[in-house]
Amino acid sequence: MPLITAPVITPEEPTTPPPIEVPEIGYASITYIDPAGTRWPMTDLAADWYTLAEGVSGLGATPYTLTSDPHPRGGARLRHVQPQPRTIVWPVLVKGADHLAFTANWRALARAFTRTLREGPGLLEVARPDGTARRIAVYYSQGWDGQGRTATGITWDSAVVTLWCEDPYWEDVQAQTVHREAGASVDYLAPYPSVSSSQVLGATTVTNGGDVDMWPEWRITGPASAITFTREDTGDSFTLTMTDTAHGALLAGETVTISTDPPRVRSGSGENLISGLDWPSAVLWSLPPGETPVTFELAGAAAGSAVDLTYYPRYETA
Repeated sequence: MPLITAPVITPEEPTTPPPIEVPEIGYASITYIDPAGTRWPMTDLAADWYTLAEGVSGLGATPYTLTSDPHPRGGARLRHVQPQPRTIVWPVLVKGADHLAFTANWRALARAFTRTLREGPGLLEVARPDGTARRIAVYYSQGWDGQGRTATGITWDSAVVTLWCEDPYWEDVQAQTVHREAGASVDYLAPYPSVSSSQVLGATTVTNGGDVDMWPEWRITGPASAITFTREDTGDSFTLTMTDTAHGALLAGETVTISTDPPRVRSGSGENLISGLDWPSAVLWSLPPGETPVTFELAGAAAGSAVDLTYYPRYETA
């Protein structure tokens, strides 16, 4: 039963600014990426804008709200822990060779932050000297105002920006992927009894090196008529039956992508196939920190059928 299986890390290679000492996280290079994908270096002290490290906050552990119930013998018992949105305070100095250059830089950065309210979140990316990096999605909240003091607003000024993060966890910039592919089918009795890979792509142990649960994305390449994903440690599973959808079975080379958070099933051509999931028993499970045994099973598979699992580990701190 020929199987191809290998975790693959696909690194991004952005240009990063020089590292500086930043409160709560130490020595790091920081870049802001606006919704259009433009990268704004934030720790290059030779640039026309950079972070004022003194005053930065909100890069540490995730904030939580604890819900408890009084205990009859005194004290309380913890009932629920709820992660809260994160707020990051980000002081920025902006300058220019003359007033017109300063004004152009000030306006450009203001737009880079405030456009998140119209076009979707930007990303704050923290890179370490060892090449690792984490990012968090941010929205502009307030603070792009000058100091209003004598001499400011001519060739330099600073703003204390507040950024709001709906998801308080930091995400690795490197996607972790696991690939499983079916080889050519074999005759059950030739030359001896065997199990064909046309049905089961095998058991896999997936490692989440982050601090909290993460929600993976699955991409299936046909041929396949039904796909079952099982988390073996809990028994949670979900099945996408392609023959129950308007699309029908996946043909060779066709793809379908399943997102677990938010729940979404789309064909390669954009069709909504979520009705093919085995509701209400389907559980679009997450992957906790550490190792998790999972199984991929495809009905109607043949040579070329494949499953690709993609996920980004998430962390408490930058």
